[in-house]
Amino acid sequence: MPSALTKLRRRAKSLHRHLRGAAMAARALASTEHPLLAHIIPVRRCNLACTYCNEFDDFSKPVPTEEMFRRIDKLGALGTAVVTISGGEPLLHPELDDVIWRIRTNGMIAGLITNGYLLVADRIQRLNRAGLEWLQISIDNVNPDEVSKKSLKVLDRKLQLLAEHADFHVNINSVVGGGITHPQDALTIGRRALELGFTSTVGIIHDGSGQLQPLGGEERRIYDEMKSWEKRSFTRINSFQDNIAQGLPNDWRCRAGARYLYICEDGLVHYCSQQRGYPGVPLATYTRDDIRREYSAEKGCAPNCTVSCVHQVSIFDSWRGPQKPASSDRAGIASGNLVQIG
Repeated sequence: MPSALTKLRRRAKSLHRHLRGAAMAARALASTEHPLLAHIIPVRRCNLACTYCNEFDDFSKPVPTEEMFRRIDKLGALGTAVVTISGGEPLLHPELDDVIWRIRTNGMIAGLITNGYLLVADRIQRLNRAGLEWLQISIDNVNPDEVSKKSLKVLDRKLQLLAEHADFHVNINSVVGGGITHPQDALTIGRRALELGFTSTVGIIHDGSGQLQPLGGEERRIYDEMKSWEKRSFTRINSFQDNIAQGLPNDWRCRAGARYLYICEDGLVHYCSQQRGYPGVPLATYTRDDIRREYSAEKGCAPNCTVSCVHQVSIFDSWRGPQKPASSDRAGIASGNLVQIG
């Protein structure tokens, strides 16, 4: 277990994170012309092959570090508040610590989404030194199966190491919905996360096209129970999931391409991981004009969207800025069609 000094250091860093977050939230309410969250991909390759995931391959090389620096500097110049490193499996990038540090030197909050397999004590301590501020691991089941190897049985030792060594915030996300054989596993995973001092969230897994499917009776019971734990969660803004759980659409204004940016390994800006190809503009040439255009552009896939991070950042502008249909060159998005890049 962590020492008293480690616990004190964590509390101090947590307070600092909350103060920075509050300042960024105030800025988000004051101005609509900067991204609140960007997901950036340093490597598409992953060491796992979960069958529901369409965000990985088994061959891609890491994005060169200097190119990652240029992209992060550009996000800083656009005024981005938070940058989350995702993948693929980002821990496969050999210079990930330098990438994290570059995010911090640009004044942005640095986050990481990982499958956790590559975490050892030394690796966690290096993430501390790099300045990582929060980390999320999604665990899909208690025991690995043909759908997902991200199981509590395999990862529990990694969670113990995080509890002992991590100075950053840790959230464990579990899922219910399509492709999950044992939905009650989410409760076991969530309770273990809280026991170790982490926060716990539950997500509703999308279908193969990133769209919603209603939960069954047992899945809904589990979802409701885990929602009651949300007072201890850092992602409490998720009321949109109540409709998703029932298979109902949400009436909301998606701000993808403006408040939320998804930067693929090729350096292109996309609406999200499930709508790659729109707008498909290089980050290097992305401007405030692009942000203004996408801020006001209506996305046809929005009603049935399950992508939590986009919902969460869009909440800042739910009360303002009416949207209009996307221009004809983005017509495909109006029907929710996916365009996957190679």
